[in-house]
Order: sequence, then structure tokens, then C-alpha cells
Amino acid sequence: MRIGQSKDIHRLVEGRDLIIGGVKIPYEKGLLGHSDADVLLHAIIESLIGAMGLKDIGTHFSDKDPQYKGISSLKLLDRTFEMLKENGYEVVNIDSLIVIEKPKMVPYIDTMRQNIAEHLHCDVSRINVKATCAEGMGFIGKGEGAMAEAVCLIEETKR
Repeated sequence: MRIGQSKDIHRLVEGRDLIIGGVKIPYEKGLLGHSDADVLLHAIIESLIGAMGLKDIGTHFSDKDPQYKGISSLKLLDRTFEMLKENGYEVVNIDSLIVIEKPKMVPYIDTMRQNIAEHLHCDVSRINVKATCAEGMGFIGKGEGAMAEAVCLIEETKR
């Protein structure tokens, strides 16, 4: 078994869609990034890549590469699943946390969990997503950005 962990942070700006966990969430701001800037999926992807010992998300999905401009992070999660298969691993579980002041994430968490489980070809019971706010403190509390953290456990598949 192998453990991976990661954190991702993106700035909230006007003129972008807010996409977290593969869910388009109605809000006046969205996350800024080269791809869709899905802070939750980026943290999950990097935790899985790290657990496999394959460096980091930027090594595999560079923000300098035009093929990833505006790409859905669900597609990056699909590729990460392929990397798991190629390297002989499967997901045991993922525990993740979104930190954002507004909007509230509770109405979207079940759909996020379903999206992640579907793209990682595992039961939704293996995926946990939590959310909290920053109580008005710091850049997140001021509504300037969002952060996500993820911890994963993977195990070698029986060959």
C-alpha cells in the first residue's frame, strides 16, 4: 500500500466558471488556471501521482502545454486512472477537503463524489469529500481564492 497527499490553491476571479469536483457551480467568480482550475481534482490527481512515486501534476500535465489549455480536469483524472492501471495500482480510498468561503459546497458534494468515483472506476464509498470555510480569515476568507487537500491510499493490484 502507498499513501499520497497534496494541496492545491487557485485564485477566484470574475469571468471564469467555478468548477470543483467536476461540478459547474453557479457563482459570480471562478478559479483561475491553465485548465479548468478544478482545485479539488488537482489535489486528488497529485496525491495519486505522488503515491505512485511519479513526481507531481505539473510533470504530467504542464501548464505550459497548450493541449491542457481549458481542459476539463475530469479528463486529467481519466489519464491519472490510466497511470494507476499502467503501474499496477488501484484506489483504496481518498479523503479530501475543500476550503472556500463562498459558495457553500454541501449541495454539490454527492455529485463530486460520484464524478470522482466514476472516473477512477471505484465505488463511491471509497471517495470522501468535505468542505469548510476560513471564517473570514486570510485570502480564502476574503473570497480571493480556494484551496483543496487530498490524501489517498492505493494498493498494488493482484496480477
